[in-house]
Amino acid sequence: MIRAAIYARFSSDLQSDRSIDDQIALCREIATRDGMAVVSTFEDRAISGTSAINRPGFATMMRAAEARLFDAVIAEDVDRISRDQGDWHAARKRLDFLGIAIHTASGKVGKLDGALRALMGEMFIENLVVHVRRGMDGVVRSGRHAGGRAFGYQAVPGKPGELEIVETEAEIVRRIFTEYAAGAPPRDIAGRLNAEGAPAPRGARWNASTINGNVQRGAGILLNELYTGRIVWNKVRMIKDPATGKRISRPNKPDQFRTAEAPHLRIITDDLWRAAQARKARTSTPGAPRTVQRTARILAGLIRCGSCGGGMSSIGNREGTARLQCSTHRESGACTNSRRIKRDDVERLTFEGLQRELKNPVFLAEYVATYNEERRRLAKEADTDRAKLIRRQGEITRQLDRLIDLVGRLGADPAPVVPQINALQAERETIAARLDAIGEAGNVVALHPATIARYRADIAALADLLQHNELGEIDGAADRLRELVDSVVVYAPPNSAEIEIEIRGRLETLLQAPPAMRRIAGNGRGGLVVAGEGLEPPTPGL
Repeated sequence: MIRAAIYARFSSDLQSDRSIDDQIALCREIATRDGMAVVSTFEDRAISGTSAINRPGFATMMRAAEARLFDAVIAEDVDRISRDQGDWHAARKRLDFLGIAIHTASGKVGKLDGALRALMGEMFIENLVVHVRRGMDGVVRSGRHAGGRAFGYQAVPGKPGELEIVETEAEIVRRIFTEYAAGAPPRDIAGRLNAEGAPAPRGARWNASTINGNVQRGAGILLNELYTGRIVWNKVRMIKDPATGKRISRPNKPDQFRTAEAPHLRIITDDLWRAAQARKARTSTPGAPRTVQRTARILAGLIRCGSCGGGMSSIGNREGTARLQCSTHRESGACTNSRRIKRDDVERLTFEGLQRELKNPVFLAEYVATYNEERRRLAKEADTDRAKLIRRQGEITRQLDRLIDLVGRLGADPAPVVPQINALQAERETIAARLDAIGEAGNVVALHPATIARYRADIAALADLLQHNELGEIDGAADRLRELVDSVVVYAPPNSAEIEIEIRGRLETLLQAPPAMRRIAGNGRGGLVVAGEGLEPPTPGL
């Protein structure tokens, strides 16, 4: 008797759960008809078939196929298995290799008819996208907003696509345009708004990029034409990354924009808008070629501010030496530490600290043993959080599919749906970041003497290059150093010549360099490297 596995799927919460039961019942009839015995069933409820990556039921079925637990797969139709040609052919080729046939209500699926039906399934999705975009285009033509949260406005209850001005936020918009047109830098404007506790978009703090925006994408306070009473839609398009199944945005060309006049939504005057755009044109040159090539630095992107945790970036040279300053302080003023420090000091202290600590394998072994114990404790806590996040991730995926089907299948007005889609996508990205941060907390690591010796040699070589001012493009030794270091936290009190650094390391390479601290006086000399006490909470990279 041929062993068969049933796969059932539906894509929207608007469909009844009975759809799965009905599909399974049909598949059992197919099994009886074709002389097969059903040994297992797999299902995905309210999950789109446009990607195979985010379907747990499908993934479980393919793992079972690898284990040779069945000889055939039965589904209602090809589009239940996939609505993407690439995923369909990948699954079919793998199942063919394993000697597993695919059966549907129409009989055994061959290469030709399977390819044609997979094409039809993919074309259905593409047509659905066209219908949704057409509906949103019609919303814009009617003078309504096609979606997306705009600071200064709120949706009118019961009137899809209609906005009204929120006067408290509108005053902030007018203030931003007025101060910018008068010559105030965006970072100064953001700093004052944060200091006053002014509400910011999405509840976050104000920063220079929120105000400046992105010229290519037409995003940001200063580039939003809605404030002049003009709706502009279709600035970007969403594309699904086939490698991850995630949707990413790409800017459209200006001739693809859709516009409509909405004078009732005007917040600023045309004169103020033109003044702000004229200044923006003077201070920025979009698309201009870069004439200055920056040399890659070994610790680029790893240096953090000890006051706020934000990144530190170069602010130019002084007396031939680059200075670093907290980017959060520069962008928004939310960090009060304005101290500027020499980049060379941070790099030198990092190498010296690593050299000193890597010379003591006994200390390293004790540190790793303590670290492993902590990892086991944190793993228990992380498992609970991970389960909740994964469950919510699945709920969001189902909600997104439901909203798309709501517009495509039932012809609902897309205007009130798009803001919900944007909010769900933002939440899904946040959850993905949190899951990445949780990592595999239970992994136990061991020291490898050869690895320690390699890092000692690499650090010595890099320190020598630094001493002779010969740092150039990152080479192999520097790459290995970046594998070791997760971040370098700089503690530099204002109005002081002292610097403390804390090196936070990674364990992916089965080696952990303990946190090292180094204090230097005003002349940059002397001091003792001491190991930090205890263990830091899980940080990115651990």
